[in-house]
Amino acid sequence: MRRDELVAYLNGFLRVAEIEDKSQNGLQVGGPEEVTKVAFAVDGCQASFERAVAAGAQLLMVHHGLFWSESQLLTGLHLRRVRTLIDGRCGLYAAHLPLDAHPEVGNNAQMARLLRLKDVRSFGEQNGLKIGMVGVLDRALDMPGFLGRLVEALGRPPIRVLDHGPDEIERVGCISGGAASMMDQAEQEAVDAYVTGETSHSRYHEAAERGLNVFFAGHYATETLGVKALARHLEEEFELETVFLHLPTGM
Repeated sequence: MRRDELVAYLNGFLRVAEIEDKSQNGLQVGGPEEVTKVAFAVDGCQASFERAVAAGAQLLMVHHGLFWSESQLLTGLHLRRVRTLIDGRCGLYAAHLPLDAHPEVGNNAQMARLLRLKDVRSFGEQNGLKIGMVGVLDRALDMPGFLGRLVEALGRPPIRVLDHGPDEIERVGCISGGAASMMDQAEQEAVDAYVTGETSHSRYHEAAERGLNVFFAGHYATETLGVKALARHLEEEFELETVFLHLPTGM
């Protein structure tokens, strides 16, 4: 498949031009004009670049790319990363908020599906875009029951659980990654459980004062969902060969 055709498809499917983001979403590093194999990873880092090249991919698609709103000089670590892609004849495509918010392959749409939520709708506004999902479980669960459901969905236990909310969980809000700062919006949605990625010391008291059950399920774990779903989508749409590069951080 022609790279430019694939990039144009991704830009449209993910609504890249419509979404304000600090990430420079889209094609960040050019590569071969023909693409037969696409690698997928959460992070644009040296390890994912080396593994994409070793896998024979002509394009690597990541959630966290190399280029953000701040200017970055091509020196040191940054130069080494870009050189690995160029020398390995592999391009780089990034989709940050567009992949969080997508209603089909997005991180939060996929989390809602895996948690078996019903009556799902978007919530959690960032830059005028609602990036999260909120819905109702197929049946009410106690805290251990919901924890089991979450482990089943993500394949690992949460990093931390703060149990300051109701004993019975039915209404659930999901915002992947680093969305602990959006607890106020979860409280406004009257969720019984809020699932996000990572936390910090100060969030303990905020969760307690807001009366929230918060499941910090891991930044990495909650953001593998979108890239995996997008890989499946491209396989079905274009019969492209894909590979997911699993590089967990424990965070």
